[in-house]
Amino acid sequence: MKEKKLQLSYTTQYGRCYCSTIEDALPSKTFKELRGKVDLILTSPPFPLKRKKKYGNFNGAEYIEWIGDLAVEFWGLLKPTGSIVIEIGNAWEPGKPSMSTVPTQALLRFLQSGRFTLCQEFVWFNNARLPGPAQWVNIERIRVKDSFTKIWWMSKSERPKANNKRVLVEYSDSMKRLLSTRKYNSGKRPSEHVIGKHSFFSKHRGAIPSNVLVGSNTNSSQVYYDYCRHHKLPIHPARMPSFVADFFIKLLTTKDDLVLDPFGGSNVTGASAEELGRNWITVEAKVEYVRGSRGRFKLRKAGS
Repeated sequence: MKEKKLQLSYTTQYGRCYCSTIEDALPSKTFKELRGKVDLILTSPPFPLKRKKKYGNFNGAEYIEWIGDLAVEFWGLLKPTGSIVIEIGNAWEPGKPSMSTVPTQALLRFLQSGRFTLCQEFVWFNNARLPGPAQWVNIERIRVKDSFTKIWWMSKSERPKANNKRVLVEYSDSMKRLLSTRKYNSGKRPSEHVIGKHSFFSKHRGAIPSNVLVGSNTNSSQVYYDYCRHHKLPIHPARMPSFVADFFIKLLTTKDDLVLDPFGGSNVTGASAEELGRNWITVEAKVEYVRGSRGRFKLRKAGS
């Protein structure tokens, strides 16, 4: 790759946003100096859709090859204890009520090409997603709505930096009652698993969350929306919800760690990292999306 100078678009207290494709950014001096220094790569690359979107995307075998090549580069950027979290949305065969296997093939190629360990698979269930694909769900009524995407957590080692104590959630009402009454039906279950009398009586700061992340991205971007509308800028159509970014940044990093998003979009990753006191770098190819992403931050000075 021929080295190119990166265009720095703006800076904040903790981060930097560059306007560039990731392919042009990787051979730059900036990224050469990042090798082995990134704690977390958190990103949602363009989906392998069958029709082109404004934010750019490949499809089919071309997409699989492209993302496999990037995996090798991303591996070199991470620390030995670093992680990569990648979300790839679902795709459907054009004109058919059949799902495409390209997203799954792409994730497998990424895993294999980068020689990553698959730490855990997550699902983001969007409980506010509109019914779709429209032809098969709304019109012909032969499918149900597609309302989740897969998120894979991978790492360079089997034991990357991670701590689920940083992402504990509130106890359920039933768990609160159990902790209060300290009464539980212990003993052997049909599965032959034996539960001790005091297995669930230890009270911590909260419950361990599951690998199903539930929520929409409809109510956390009002400031971003207002900024884009005021400045007559396009709103990015495929935004990662901030609660998803917050979850993985808390789980896999600590204060002052470095978070990278090579497909920044509206820079949800950078905004979450900023709020949590993590250093961050974002790369986004479309200048209009970079300009809009400024609305997520209180920049230190005009034009910075």
